[in-house]
Amino acid sequence: MTSTPTHVEPNSSPSMTVYDFPVGPYPTRVRIAIAEKGLQDKVRFKMVDLYKGEHKTPEFIAQKNYSGTLPVLELADGTLIAECTAITQYLDTLDGSPSLTGNTPLEQGLIHMMSKRVEIEVLDAISVYFHHGTPGLGPLVELYQNPEWGFRQRDKAIRGMHYFDKVLQRHAYVAGESFSMADITLIGGLVFAAIVKLEIPAECRALLSWYERMKERNSVASQPAFAG
Repeated sequence: MTSTPTHVEPNSSPSMTVYDFPVGPYPTRVRIAIAEKGLQDKVRFKMVDLYKGEHKTPEFIAQKNYSGTLPVLELADGTLIAECTAITQYLDTLDGSPSLTGNTPLEQGLIHMMSKRVEIEVLDAISVYFHHGTPGLGPLVELYQNPEWGFRQRDKAIRGMHYFDKVLQRHAYVAGESFSMADITLIGGLVFAAIVKLEIPAECRALLSWYERMKERNSVASQPAFAG
C-alpha cells in the first residue's frame, strides 16, 4: 500500500470535531484528507445519522450547518467550516505544506477546476439520483422526489465517468501527475456509485485501473466505506 504522511504528535489531544456519517460519500472525502495529512489524532468524529434525518433537524441547521449537510468541521474556538472543498483546503494548509490543493497558482487552479468538474459531472449527479431516483434516505427525509430528474442525473453521471476515463488515459491522476483533492472527490463519487449500484462502465478501463490504485492507498483503504 502507498504510505500516508504523518505530521502530528501521536499523543496530541483532538482539537477539532468532524460531524460525520462514516460511510457517507461526502464525509469519506474529508476522512481521506484527514488521513492523507496525518491528522487523525487531532480530530474526533461525532456521528450524525443521515437515515434518521439528524442533519435536517432545526437544531443542527441552526447550530452547525445552515445547509443541513455533512460533513462539518468544528474548531476548538467554535468556528464551523462546512463543504468538503473548504474543509480540505483548511486541513491541507495547517502544516504550511499543502499537498492536496496545490502549491503553485497553476496547481491550485487545475485541482480546484477538476474537483469541481467531478462534483458536477459525477458526485452531485449521483446524489440527485440517490435522492430522487431511489428510496434515498427514506420517507422521513425524502419529502419530495422527482424520479425523472433523478434518472436524468444518473445518465449524466455515466457520461461523467466516460469523461474522467479519457482524462485518466492521459494523466496518472485526475488533475495531473500527483494525487490531489480532485482524486479524493472522484473517489467519493465512486463510493456513491456503489451505494446506488451504478457500475463503472467496463469500457472505462483507465478509470477502473485508477480506482483500483486509489483503493490501495492507506488513506482510502482505511475508511469505513471500504470495509469488507
